[in-house]
Amino acid sequence: MPEIKEMSFTTTHLKDLWSDEQARKLGADQLALLRYRSNLLGADLRITNFGGGNTSSKIELPEPFTGKPVRVLAVKGSGGDIGSITESGFALLYLDRLENLKKLYRGEKHEDEMVRYYPLAAFGENRVAASIDTSLHAFLPFLHVDHLHPDWAIALAASANGKRKLEQFNREFDRKIVWVPWQRPGFELAFLIERAVHDNPGVEGLILGGHGLFTWGMTQRECYLNSIHTIDQMGEFIQKHRAKKGDLFGGVEHMPVQNRNAIATRILPTLRGAVSSNRRVIAHHADDEDALSFAGSKWGKELSSLGTSCPDHFLRTRVCPCFLEWDPAKEDVEVLKNRIHSEIGDYRAAYKKYYEEWATSDSPKLRDSNPSVVVVPGLGVFGFGKNKKEARITTEFFINAIHVMAGANALEDGEASHPLPQARHAEQSHQFTQFHNYVALPRSEAFRIEYWALEEAKLQRMPAEAEFSRKIALVIGGASGIGREVALLLGRRGAHVVVADFDQPGASKVADEVGAISATEFVCATSVDLSSAASLSEAVEFTISKFGGIDIIVNTAAIYSVAGPDGELSDAQWAKTFLVNVTGNYLLARKTDWVFKDQNLPATMVLTSSANAVVPKKGSEAYDTSKAALNHLIRELAIQFSPHVRVNGIAPATVVAGSTMFPRDRVMQSLQKYKIDFSESESTEELRGKLADFYAQRTLTKRPILPQDCAHAIVWLAGDQSAKTTGHVIPVDGGLPEAYLR
Repeated sequence: MPEIKEMSFTTTHLKDLWSDEQARKLGADQLALLRYRSNLLGADLRITNFGGGNTSSKIELPEPFTGKPVRVLAVKGSGGDIGSITESGFALLYLDRLENLKKLYRGEKHEDEMVRYYPLAAFGENRVAASIDTSLHAFLPFLHVDHLHPDWAIALAASANGKRKLEQFNREFDRKIVWVPWQRPGFELAFLIERAVHDNPGVEGLILGGHGLFTWGMTQRECYLNSIHTIDQMGEFIQKHRAKKGDLFGGVEHMPVQNRNAIATRILPTLRGAVSSNRRVIAHHADDEDALSFAGSKWGKELSSLGTSCPDHFLRTRVCPCFLEWDPAKEDVEVLKNRIHSEIGDYRAAYKKYYEEWATSDSPKLRDSNPSVVVVPGLGVFGFGKNKKEARITTEFFINAIHVMAGANALEDGEASHPLPQARHAEQSHQFTQFHNYVALPRSEAFRIEYWALEEAKLQRMPAEAEFSRKIALVIGGASGIGREVALLLGRRGAHVVVADFDQPGASKVADEVGAISATEFVCATSVDLSSAASLSEAVEFTISKFGGIDIIVNTAAIYSVAGPDGELSDAQWAKTFLVNVTGNYLLARKTDWVFKDQNLPATMVLTSSANAVVPKKGSEAYDTSKAALNHLIRELAIQFSPHVRVNGIAPATVVAGSTMFPRDRVMQSLQKYKIDFSESESTEELRGKLADFYAQRTLTKRPILPQDCAHAIVWLAGDQSAKTTGHVIPVDGGLPEAYLR
């Protein structure tokens, strides 16, 4: 096998995270060491992006039938992420069987058929789907191989003068990195890089034109060092050029907007609605220096139209982003909102044309013609995905692409003439699209990857989405009782949840609970005061800023004012009861109306009434009549918000468990009132249980009404299963004949 020269170096940009002590603990377990190496490389987005690249080791394992050692390739499984991968995430394949595939290969036109042999080469009980890049690792004569997508390396790979600059890099850093022209990942590329290593003795790595970086080593540590050493030096090389370059992307055309976060919040519902014409998406906004400098540059539009170069990038960012032309210094937000609709429509038409131009009879169906990335001058970059994590990662991928474009721009040193080094054959050169020194893949190649049957198979292996996936819920009153159970149930069913409550610490605690059963990125908490229009506006804007819009509004919060010693409520108590229980719900609807209109997507609102709204009683006049008013407000709002927004409510009988309206003192007073025995040593929940059991005897079902019962009714009304129900209040009272509607 080729020898790798001993490396002793210090890094400028990257850190050597390798711990000899940690590695020693893993002993001779090469699969565990491969996982360790992979996790270290994936811990830094400058080394590779989420899910990008792959790592491998050629190891010996005992053959299951004979017990004799056999050579096995361990390579990152399809769709895995090296930063979080575990030992179970690697595909294990017999190396001799992979070598035998060379004899079965019928040429580039038939290379996709080779993937069907991978399951037949699986070692033992391993059934992890092998990556498309498996053959690239298998055919290299090194024990350990890293294939990574660092921005600095891709900047070289995507430069019109990239091969010449790589030669300069090799001279300056005394390295031997070899250029390989563009070839889609697969068997043909595997043979190309195998030949490149054979023809260049002592080669230390490969730059794949328009794609990424290959490095290797004969030990796990050596491979890791080679990777970070090479990437760090390429970073130093790019940074030297960038320091001399001055302004990138042609200079500044639009300065960042000072109140850009507020403007982003105002346009996000419009933007989210426009890009959700196929399926709803969740949003992420990036307004860091890189995003703003690119969005506001003179070349931003032209570079955006070229799209990304690295295959891993545009699988998430699509062939190119949508660049919205907007002059923040001269045009207002309403102009931008109107432009969103027209330009997103133009993007969809252009994307459909792109699909139709390159699709063949066996191509997968068109998935979604909406952009997954939108660039707005002065505001930055907006990314969209099926959930918050995907939206964030999509945005990060385009930021990676910006870094690549910036690096290519920095390396520019005059005209780069055809043939471009990315082209494998000179006659292919003019198929590549170029702007200044940045080179993007030909549209035909972009399509071959975006709609690759093998990538489609990867998508088909993804688990089915949850019921409330892609939906955003604002749950007011979520810190306790019914609201807490609603937040937990929505989270469990895939929703993105904002837990809002007057009790901010309580809301944060519930958000942590929701995050533990769904994902921390899918939930957050904020404070809200139902009696304040300004506070409600802030809660709505907070939700939009986190996820891009609102699909579900739930309010379970209310107050029950306790009469004084004389049995009467003060005027202030009466007014406060109606302010929170009625006006608060009206204000909530008023402050979300614009969001629903701008999104133009079906949405739901579920408010919490009470059985008391239709059962007259003594001593609770303010609470009961406020709930009666809320019942009619629900009907009024259902008419006002139709047809896109359904408004419904539930009417529980008394819910004692977990309710802030039943503090310990009130529970004890009620137990005394109803002559129910209790001890002051009993816990609050035990006392609440006794009171709930007493109330249950008034019902037909004789069972206490629990917060979970109400939550299930609310979530049903919030979901698509109740799509034909609006303007109704659903009793959850265990059967109270006196509450029957007449």
